[in-house]
Amino acid sequence: MPHINLPAEFPGIRSLFMFRPETAAPLNALVQTLLHNPHPTLSAGERELIATYVSGLNTCKYCCSIHGAIAQHQLGNNALLVKHVLANPETAPISNKLKALLKIAAKVQTGGKNVTDADIQLAKNEGATDIEIHDTVLIAAAFCMYNRYVDGLATWQPDNDELYDKMGEQRAREGYFTAPFKVDRIEQQLQNS
Repeated sequence: MPHINLPAEFPGIRSLFMFRPETAAPLNALVQTLLHNPHPTLSAGERELIATYVSGLNTCKYCCSIHGAIAQHQLGNNALLVKHVLANPETAPISNKLKALLKIAAKVQTGGKNVTDADIQLAKNEGATDIEIHDTVLIAAAFCMYNRYVDGLATWQPDNDELYDKMGEQRAREGYFTAPFKVDRIEQQLQNS
């Protein structure tokens, strides 16, 4: 049960965005820029994986589930890859560069000062650029905030993988500036398919 009176038909952060549109606009713009807009070198799927991984470390069910579903769709509908990254990025079938970036993201998740020169050098040795390192740190820091926002107000977080998949498919395709998904509308689509 949410700590405040949120619109019940919108899950997770979407209910918070509907509750306070003034703060939703800059938060949505940030996530659109970080995860969906074109990037010089990191794919949208890789950036979504970073957000998913940090959300998993923060045990934020909604953010981990929705961004995992988005990552899955951005990465050729590869749910198994997302599961591997969440379980252990070191053994996941991803590039060594992305493994090094995820190490940095994990350090940021525990505290920004935990990132060391050795972590940065490892990422650079694996081919990471300054912008990739910068954006990894920013994604990790932003998702610590988003995760705490979602969980700090006890938003409603569905227990329906099919629902997350449908929402993730929409966000992967349309980005973050589109109309928010209402669960009853998506449930209706699932029943009709």
